[in-house]
Amino acid sequence: MKTLRYHFRTATLALCAAGLIASQATAMLVSVPDQASPIVLAASDCYAIGQQVAEQNGGTLAKASQSTRGGQPVCVIVVLVPGKDGQRPRRTEIVVPQN
Repeated sequence: MKTLRYHFRTATLALCAAGLIASQATAMLVSVPDQASPIVLAASDCYAIGQQVAEQNGGTLAKASQSTRGGQPVCVIVVLVPGKDGQRPRRTEIVVPQN
């Protein structure tokens, strides 16, 4: 009985090691593209635009996302502007052309 258990344990460890080596070998074969996709670049542009808009309005940037309105690419910016006299912040949504 101990011999069977020993062989089973050895076989399990060997299979796990083989799977680990195979997964690392396939991971090395995957190539990463040199350029990022345009969607990621647009999202970062919208984030930068959102930071500028939030600064101009005296608030903090809550959300910046890309959208298309009227066939034109735009950035939808959500800014939280502090309320007066300790009131809760106001949520302001601003649509800015992406250009």
